Amino acid sequence: MMTRIVVGIAVCLVGLALLGLTLDPNAVKSPIKVGILHSFSGTMSVTERLAVDATLLAIEEINAQGGVLGRQVRPIVADGCSDGKSYRLEAERLMIQERTSVLFGCWTSGSRRSVRPSLERLGGLLFYPVPYEGLEESPNIVYLGATPNQQIIPALSWCVSNLGNRFFIVGSDDAFSRIAGQIARDGIGSLGGTIVGEHDLPLDSRDFQAVVGFIRQMKPDVILNTLTGNSNLTFFRELRASDLSSEVVPTVSFRVTEQELLNPDPPVAGGDYVVGSYFSSLPGEVNQQFIARFRARYGSTRQPSDPIESAYIGVYLWAQGVEDARSFDPTSVRKVIGRQSVDAPGGVVCIDPETQHAWKTARIGRLGSDGQVQVVWSSPGPIRPTPYPCFRSRAAWDDTVVGLQAKWGGAWARPTP
Repeated sequence: MMTRIVVGIAVCLVGLALLGLTLDPNAVKSPIKVGILHSFSGTMSVTERLAVDATLLAIEEINAQGGVLGRQVRPIVADGCSDGKSYRLEAERLMIQERTSVLFGCWTSGSRRSVRPSLERLGGLLFYPVPYEGLEESPNIVYLGATPNQQIIPALSWCVSNLGNRFFIVGSDDAFSRIAGQIARDGIGSLGGTIVGEHDLPLDSRDFQAVVGFIRQMKPDVILNTLTGNSNLTFFRELRASDLSSEVVPTVSFRVTEQELLNPDPPVAGGDYVVGSYFSSLPGEVNQQFIARFRARYGSTRQPSDPIESAYIGVYLWAQGVEDARSFDPTSVRKVIGRQSVDAPGGVVCIDPETQHAWKTARIGRLGSDGQVQVVWSSPGPIRPTPYPCFRSRAAWDDTVVGLQAKWGGAWARPTP
């Protein structure tokens, strides 16, 4: 009998070896690999590096507390190169070759939409940190950024009540700006406002002289800015060079970070407005401790912003999901992620089980000359996410998305010359 048992154990060990598994107790506690997918090159590199820093900080803190399910978390960092194809290839490499259990990252809607088919085909899971245009739901993505009803739509109502009802829209010719522009047109129309001009430019545009000339000519009450990436700083500098200060015509921005616009001295966007769920100037012990840890790790001049906070808390939400599921398997984590919440620096954030989007508080802040954002309006509490705005049917919105991609030859932004 003993001989049979020994032979049986030997056969099992050979089988495990063939499967690449082992009974080595040290291997059971080996680090779990996670992917961080952001741009270290291209037009989005400056913006996205802060998200990488926040993600790494959360991983370091979790590891210092003992890791997840007793295992340390090992980040594998990849460069999306500010290009949808590169994002897709790197996401597939992280999931297939590196065998990561989760991805944290993407920034532009083009990068997220490029990665989504691979996530769904390979069964991966992505935590996406950026406010976006909506019109999307995927079981393989946890959407941590604000949806249109948590950002764009409340801001339009506030603008009409406080700044005026004549709007000029400036954006990048990509998925976010184009769809945000359509949502803005629907929303402004429902509020009795008027769009006096609209201009979309290729990503990483540097020439805003003609656009600013149109703005001067049309004399709007408000500029709605949906530009993405490094173009924002160039745009604001052109406005100021043309004597269009925030007192003459205020700009309300939806996709810029405090770090981007407050770095120049004096701040080039002082007096203008940004829309988000989190600003580093928010009161509260949780936020102050977060900022202190972030700056202690990366320097006193680093300025956390809305997507940076989301990138940070995304790691904690994933870790909670893993502990709840008692598994690193993405499918198992997805089953429990809809009941996770975290006391975030900007307030409590929970994941909506129906849409896998975050409940977020909407806020509008004014950029001060002292490098701080003063909140001028806030929703009474977190708003339930509605990825598809009520202005049109879901089918009509889906047709809009398909039409844009077809217009750009299968890409998610106007191809650059």
